[in-house]
Formats: sequence, structure tokens, C-alpha cells
Amino acid sequence: MQLHFSPSMRSITISSSNGFIDLMKIKVAARHISYRTLFHTILILAFLLPFVFILTAVVTLEGVNKCSSFDCLGRRLGPRLLGRADDSGQRLVRDFYKILNQVNTEELPDGLKLPDTFSQLVSEMKNKQYDAKTFAFMLRAMMEKLERDIRESKFAELMNKHFAASAIPKGIHCLSLRLTDEYSSNAHARKQLPSPELLPLLSDNSYHHMIVSTDNILAASVVVNSAVQSSLQPEKIVFHVITDKKTYAGMHSWFALNPVSPAIVEVKGVHQFDWLTRENVPVLDAVESHNGIRSYYHGNHVAGANLSETTPRRFASKLQARSPKYISLLNHLRIYIPELFPNLNKVVFLDDDVVIQRDLSPLWEIDLEGKVNGAVETCRGEDEWVMSKRFRNYFNFSHPLIAKNLNPDECAWAYGMNIFDLSAWRKTNIRETYHSWLKENLKSNLTMWKLGTLPPALIAFKGHIHPIDPSWHMLGLGYQNKTNIDSVKKAAVIHYNGQSKPWLQIGFEHLRPFWTKYVNYSNDFVRNCHILES
Repeated sequence: MQLHFSPSMRSITISSSNGFIDLMKIKVAARHISYRTLFHTILILAFLLPFVFILTAVVTLEGVNKCSSFDCLGRRLGPRLLGRADDSGQRLVRDFYKILNQVNTEELPDGLKLPDTFSQLVSEMKNKQYDAKTFAFMLRAMMEKLERDIRESKFAELMNKHFAASAIPKGIHCLSLRLTDEYSSNAHARKQLPSPELLPLLSDNSYHHMIVSTDNILAASVVVNSAVQSSLQPEKIVFHVITDKKTYAGMHSWFALNPVSPAIVEVKGVHQFDWLTRENVPVLDAVESHNGIRSYYHGNHVAGANLSETTPRRFASKLQARSPKYISLLNHLRIYIPELFPNLNKVVFLDDDVVIQRDLSPLWEIDLEGKVNGAVETCRGEDEWVMSKRFRNYFNFSHPLIAKNLNPDECAWAYGMNIFDLSAWRKTNIRETYHSWLKENLKSNLTMWKLGTLPPALIAFKGHIHPIDPSWHMLGLGYQNKTNIDSVKKAAVIHYNGQSKPWLQIGFEHLRPFWTKYVNYSNDFVRNCHILES
């Protein structure tokens, strides 16, 4: 920036350093100028010049140095001097939005080769001089490819989790084999359960009878241990553990060698119940032998599934519904409890993936008001995912039989911790209704429902449910990673329903301690089989 005075002092010129732009030229009339006036003029200019310099520098940096006239510079500097910002940046953004909207409605060009990384995209833009529209197409194609890759990875993760949940962990398989071997070689492992003098208590209704049906020895031990340790009256507890023929020897060995006195434990195999004949359970025999059913539960779970039209959560639910356990007789046994225990009036049925944290004896004092099944309803609660289950979540209401007989908004309830009034049950046709709807679903090729044993039970027990307080039974610890820990601590029974069982490596680490605290890690069989060792 330069300031020039003419020799005659009749003009003052302000110009840029390169001399090409005359910023300001002041002509003075041909009359005598006093030194006082000249001083004041120079003082004013000295005050204004720094501002003019700064604005000129900003404009130059923005590429305005192409302006070769004071008029051009004025158009650029004018809005700034008047406090109005240049809207060229906003116009650029608006133009870019317009291009993005246009690209979003058009088909992607054929043969578009996508860069693998952002760095490659930037490099190609520089080398090939992409215009804004081409860049937008490239960006859209890369985003869509990324979404597809993430989606495929999520479905692959769910499939791997399903296989992990369906498999038997090495440690648990080892435990079963070692205990079975112990049954054949150790007389103590074969001793009668319970001892002969306690046999009459197995049908004594003054005791608190609990039933668990499972082929998982470790899980059964946790259910029994947690119930006894949490009880205020353990001497009043009688446990009836039902298992299958292949697991019977190992299960018997465990409870024979690890008594939970003063509680009483009976271990019984399904083969030891005279009532469980093919004549009495023809539908379940059909379920286990039907080729289509076996293919559904044991076949390719991805074949025929349109992954592009489903969400990962819905796909996970479908996978869970195809767990092989749902065609196991052990899983259906609960519907035959009145026949299997003809001398009992009231029992608590427990799944093998629960932990008891509070004394359950008050359950026997609940007045079911003539109903059969005391259960926690699952259509209302703090957890909107776990406690939002209605009939629409379990049944296909496009099927005419379902639409005709059921209400999609009816509240569902939970299996896993139920208080059954067997005296009231024996006066109903619950079992016949259960069989009838199972047959209909088989005939419809499983188009009425997919999810295991609960849907037919929802129908069979319709009108026979007595809701109990939700604090008795907390669900979702096997699939809700965000389970509230304070709520877990307060619940009487916590239920690891879902794929992430606490005895599996895929179990949630922060929820596992509530289960493992009841595992006897000092036991030789548990230690030698390296149960849950990382």
C-alpha cells in the first residue's frame, strides 16, 4: 500500500503495492492549503488506511485480485463495509444440496468403479477432475455399498450366534460324560434319591414342590442351589428334576454326590414315567419325527429367507424360534405336569435358565382365584423391548384360524417361573386344547406360529391366567444387553431367556455373575472340565 503526493500538493493518490490498482485519488482545488488542513487530512487517512488494507487483503485471498477496477473492488468490498456478508458460500451449499437431491432420484450409472477408501476417492477426484454431480454419484454408491456390507456382517453375526447358542459347550459336555462314567463306577453316585425314608415327602402337599425339566446338569445345579440358598425355609423344599434318558445317569450322579440338604431332590428320567407313552403324547411324537419339522429346526436357516426385506432384530427372533430345543419332549413336558405328578396340588415350575434370588415360599400363599397358571404378564413394564409382548408378536394373524379365534392385542405372559394350581388344572381341557392347536399348526406347515412352546400354551391357558407381580420374574437377561442392574438385584427370579445363556461364551459378561455365584467351582468335576474358563 502506497501514498503519493503530487509535487504541487494538488492531488493525493492511494495505490496497491504493485501499482495496478488505484484505490483512492483525491484532487485538491488549486488554492492554498494550510498545514493544519493537511495535517488533519493525513491523520484521518492514517486512521482509515489499516481498515482498507485489511479488507483488500481479505478480498485478494478470496481470489478477487482479478478485479482490475475500483468499481469491481467496490462491489466486493461494499457489502463488507456496510456489514453485509457475501452469500456466495450459501449459494454453493444450496447448489450442492440441489445436486444431492437430483442424484438421489436417479439411477446409478452402469459400470461405476468405486474406490476402496476415502483417500482413493480424493486422489481420483484430483486426477480425473470430477464435477460435483459425479462426486455425488460416487459418494452415494460408496455409502450404499457400505450399508450392504454392514447389513451382511450383522446377519452373519446373528447366524454365528445362533450356532453358538445351539451348540453344547465343551465343558458342559465333559461334565455330563464324567458324571455318567462316575455313575457306572461309583456306588455313591447311584444311591437312591431321595433316601427311602424321605420318599413319602415327594407327594406331601405341605411341602413346597418345585419342578425343573432339563438335560443341562450345570444349569440344573444352579437352579437348585440358588433356590435353596435363597429360601427362608429350605427344609420345606422338594425339587423334582426331570431329564432325558441319555442325561439321567450324569444328573443323578451330580445330586447324589452334591446333596443340598435340608432340601430334598428327586431326579427322574422321562423313561421312568409310566404315563409318558406314545399313545398319550402322539402329537409330540409327530413333532419330533416329522421330516419338514426337523428340516425347519435343523436345516439351512438362511435358505428361503429374504434378508433384504427383514430387520436384524426380526431375523434374530426367527433364528431363536428355530432352536432345536423347541421340538424336544423336555420342553413340552410342562403341559403334562398334572398327569406326571397326580398327587400334588400346587407346584412352581422353573426353566433351567433362571436364578432364584429371593424366598419363593410366598408364591404358595397367592390366591389364584380359581385360575390355573400364576404368571407375569409381558405386555407392560419399564423395558419396552422385553415387556411389550402381545399375541401379535407370536402369531400369524393373516392365517384365518388365528384371525378368527385370537385377539392380536391380548397381553402375553411368560413361561419360566409359574405357579400352577394342579387341582384346578385337572378340571380343564388345557392339554387337549394344546394338542389340538399343535395339530393344526402341523397341518398348516407351521404357518400359524413359529416360536416354540409358548404360542400353543398362550391359546391353551387362555382364560386360566392369574397375573402376579412382575418383581417375581424378570425376563430378558439372555438378549437384552441393556438390562437394568438395579432391577436385576431386586427381582425374585431372573430369567436368561434368549440366546446369550450365562454358561455360554456369548453370554453378557456384566449379567453372568448373578448366575456364576451359584456354581460350585471347588467341585472336582467342574474344575477338571474347566467350566467357563477363558
